[in-house]
Amino acid sequence: MKIIQPLEIGKYYHIYNRGINSDILFKESSNYEHFLRLYDTHIDPIAETFAWCLMKNHFHFLVRIKDNEEITTEKKIPPSQSFSNLFNAYTKAFNKSYNRHGALFERPFKRKEINYDNYFQNTIVYIHNNPVNHTICEHPLEYPWSSYISSISDKPTNLQRKEVIKIFGDIDNFKYAHQLKRSDSSIETFLGI
Repeated sequence: MKIIQPLEIGKYYHIYNRGINSDILFKESSNYEHFLRLYDTHIDPIAETFAWCLMKNHFHFLVRIKDNEEITTEKKIPPSQSFSNLFNAYTKAFNKSYNRHGALFERPFKRKEINYDNYFQNTIVYIHNNPVNHTICEHPLEYPWSSYISSISDKPTNLQRKEVIKIFGDIDNFKYAHQLKRSDSSIETFLGI
C-alpha cells in the first residue's frame, strides 16, 4: 500500500483528482461556481493558489500551504483535512442536486510536491493548457474554468497573480509560454499522471 504524505506547511503542491471511475464532477456552470465558492471557504485560509483548472471529470490546483502564522482559520486543522472538507462539502451538494449518493471523488486526492522553478513554471502551463490538451478549446483564453484569464487580468483575485507573472518574467513571456506547442509527457511523467 502506498503511503500518502501529508501536506506540509510552506511547501508547494500540485493537487489533482478526478471523479470515481472518471465520472463527471461538474455538469453545469453552477457546479463550477459552487466548487470555487467552497474552495474560497476551505482552501484560501490555508493555502495560496498559483494556478487552477476545473474540467468536467477532474481538476488541478497549484498551491503553497501557508505557514502557521499566515493561516486565517480560528481552528487549526491539517491542510489535507481542509481539502477533504472541500471535497465532502461539494459531494454533499452535488449528491443533493442530482439525487445521488456515495463518494464522488477518488480517494485519496493526488498531490505532488513542486520544488523546482522549472517544474513550477511548467506545472502552471500544464494546468492552464489542460482544456487545450483535451481538445476542448484551442487556447486557454477560451476556457472559463481556469486561472489563465485571472492571471492576465487586472480584476481583483485571490490568485497569486503577481508571483505567477514574475515566475515567467513578465506577462508577455507568460502568454508566450502558454502558446508553445509542447508535449506534456515529461511533466506528466514527473507528476505521475
